[in-house]
Amino acid sequence: MKVVNQMYPSYEQIAPLADNGDGGPIAMVNLLKFRERAVYDDGRPDDISGREAYMRYATEMRKIVEGAGGSFAFSGDVHAVIIGEVEEAWDLVGIAVYPSRAEFHRLATSPEVQEIGVHRTAGLAGQLLILTTTPTDEAVLNAGSAGRSGPARG
Repeated sequence: MKVVNQMYPSYEQIAPLADNGDGGPIAMVNLLKFRERAVYDDGRPDDISGREAYMRYATEMRKIVEGAGGSFAFSGDVHAVIIGEVEEAWDLVGIAVYPSRAEFHRLATSPEVQEIGVHRTAGLAGQLLILTTTPTDEAVLNAGSAGRSGPARG
């Protein structure tokens, strides 16, 4: 499996998101790799870590996402890759939920997000962004109830 961290999606990757698909919510799984030190394109002399620069972006992005009816569902530091192999593991995993593909596309291409993107670019060495939806496979849906006592409820 080839893994390529990128900073931004290509047109081919993001354009289909403008189509709302089924119209339901999506969860975007972010695998983030930070620079050791932030590097601002405008040359500003901020002597901060890549993580600190990215958190400037994330703080503002959370407000934007929540204002659009979404949420930041999870964020956690990566400690180890237990199954599989990658040359270098990511630093942080974050999951953001958006009301729809179209709303994600609208936000991702908005001037407001473009403006705060300076901190994202300064802080990230790269990332993977994975679009997910709620599974419809009955076995997957019931898997979460396997550890509970009593019969699964549908």
